[in-house]
Amino acid sequence: MLLLFETAAGHALYELKNAAKLQGLDIAKVGEKFATEAGCEKNLALKAFAPFKDTAEAVAAATEHVESKLGKPLKKFLKKHVGDKALSVELGVADAKLGSLIKDKLGIPCAANAFVNECLRGVRSVATPGVLGDEAELGEIAVAGPKEVRAMQLGLSHSLSRYKLKFSPDKVDTMVVQAVGLLDDLDKEVNTYAMRVKEWYGWHFPEMAKLVNDNVHYAKIVRAVRARTAAKDKVDELAEILDDEVAAKTLVATAEISMGTEVDESDMDHICNLADQVVELSAYRQRLADYLRSRMQAIAPNLTTLVGELVGARLVQHAGSIMNLAKHPASTIQILGAEKALFRALKTKHDTPKYGLIYHASLIGQAAPKHKGKISRVLAAKCALAVRVDALGEDDDATIGFDARAKVEARLRQLEGGNGAVAPATNGAPKKLVEVLDAAAGGGASYSAASDMVLDDKKAKKEKKKRKKAEAADDDDDDEAAAAKKAKKAAKKAKRESEGDEEKPKKKKKKSKDE
Repeated sequence: MLLLFETAAGHALYELKNAAKLQGLDIAKVGEKFATEAGCEKNLALKAFAPFKDTAEAVAAATEHVESKLGKPLKKFLKKHVGDKALSVELGVADAKLGSLIKDKLGIPCAANAFVNECLRGVRSVATPGVLGDEAELGEIAVAGPKEVRAMQLGLSHSLSRYKLKFSPDKVDTMVVQAVGLLDDLDKEVNTYAMRVKEWYGWHFPEMAKLVNDNVHYAKIVRAVRARTAAKDKVDELAEILDDEVAAKTLVATAEISMGTEVDESDMDHICNLADQVVELSAYRQRLADYLRSRMQAIAPNLTTLVGELVGARLVQHAGSIMNLAKHPASTIQILGAEKALFRALKTKHDTPKYGLIYHASLIGQAAPKHKGKISRVLAAKCALAVRVDALGEDDDATIGFDARAKVEARLRQLEGGNGAVAPATNGAPKKLVEVLDAAAGGGASYSAASDMVLDDKKAKKEKKKRKKAEAADDDDDDEAAAAKKAKKAAKKAKRESEGDEEKPKKKKKKSKDE
């Protein structure tokens, strides 16, 4: 039995001695046989070794091994050293999929079971290319020690990691996922810090919280004014912060009659430092929002056009990647983010939610409450198409997104009672389709009035008379049928009245008997 062992240095082929004897042992005892280097030398013999030429070839071979593919170097190696013995020798491999490929393409019987895995584990832990071989017998095989092999393994692992990170299509949207997560965290932090500034500075100037509602403006005023007594000297600066001179004068007038307590200078320093943090975090939050907008326009332009960059980024974040989002059907995209409500509804047998994260899109916000469910379903269907184009398409324009948004808006107008006509496509592929249809209609055979069959005047008059007679006969038949129907109804009514007159005396007689 032969064992295929793939190392960082190259492909190695070991011959298993006493294979029949070892296969009859328990798995635990097989592991004991390969626990030491002496045991490996006793039970294994290196038959062949094909070193990699450079790191690029090693990375390519390792990638093929991870993906269970049979590469050209491995195929040549097996043909050279196992091809002649294919019918009589069994090859042990670690990957069952790779074993099936080798069997199909090269005709070499392969085994991938617990016994083979245990043998390869012993080879991996103890044996290295050259350790079990004789340099005199295997002159083309370079003898590598444990240190050299470990260095090769480390270098190959780093190269493989860089390769996978560089070329993985799923890693492009990682920046979007991280950015939208950081955006949420920044919102929480800014609100917490701003609330703390208001509570802290409120001991000194409590009236300012009602006059200035914006957190950033509040922090800037605290940083600029510090003590409220200095506000009268900084009217111009306050007017610049608030963009309102009247509001600045009102703030100064209120500061002069404030009922707040005095604050120590060291305390004011800490309050101002916290206000600085609020201003800086707000500025960074704005820069991050701009970065997220540009990133979403580059990665998913059609989805951004439909639902906006923030909602689109949240959908991508919830799905994990834009590729995962593209695999979801429209029904899943519609309720993405409302999983708890969905499972609760299914458990309690209540109505399932109509929308999740997509609820925050501007198109759904424009709809009336009774129409939000319908618009969310339409929008989710368009989003499913748009994100698939973004993930799998090669174009960077948002043509499909604009056309889909126009159709959703037309549907919204239809539900609201406005003009329900679907807007025609403005550009891109739908426009091309319309143009093709118009061209086909224009270029086709038109209606020819000359080919119509025209009757003579006499024949036309005769046909007209016949038509009038037939219509009159139909009218007469209708009148007769109506008259017969009326007579039948009158007879039934008379019969009903006569029966009623007969029943009345009988009832009177019964009453008299009872009396």
